Amino acid sequence: MRRVKLDRIDLRILRDLQENGRMTNVELAKRAGISAPPCLRRVRALEEGGFIRGYHADVATEPLGYEVMFLALVGLDSQNESVLRTFEQEVDSWPEVRECHMMRGPHDFALKLVARNTAHENELTQKLTAAPHVSTVLTLQVIRSAVDRPGVPIDAENAPLAAEEFDEV
Repeated sequence: MRRVKLDRIDLRILRDLQENGRMTNVELAKRAGISAPPCLRRVRALEEGGFIRGYHADVATEPLGYEVMFLALVGLDSQNESVLRTFEQEVDSWPEVRECHMMRGPHDFALKLVARNTAHENELTQKLTAAPHVSTVLTLQVIRSAVDRPGVPIDAENAPLAAEEFDEV
């Protein structure tokens, strides 16, 4: 497995793309302080190394008819690996499930879901409680989101990661 070193330029590129994935390579290179061709090579290397998983639009939910966002804390009756994977596969097939996280603690999974309205939220909750091996479901309706940032904090100026080596994914 090849080792990859991230320097301040790589971290700056990652930070800028995380903030604006539609930025042109020319603008990205300018911000990073390098010319366009090496910038593009670095972006490709970051993509191939697994640091950039993809690009997407941040789509607003309400204009598309999804007025309710809620979280569901789910407990299963078994933590057998096949039961966990079956649950993950089940909720992955539901388009309203936007995130699914296995957790440590009193619940096995935390889900983020969107619903058209409260009736749709209730349908999804009933569907969730009826899923195989589900023993408990606690739902929490989101009233307002004060912070909703993608990715991770990246500080290219004070990068402790810059000197470390990472296994290439």
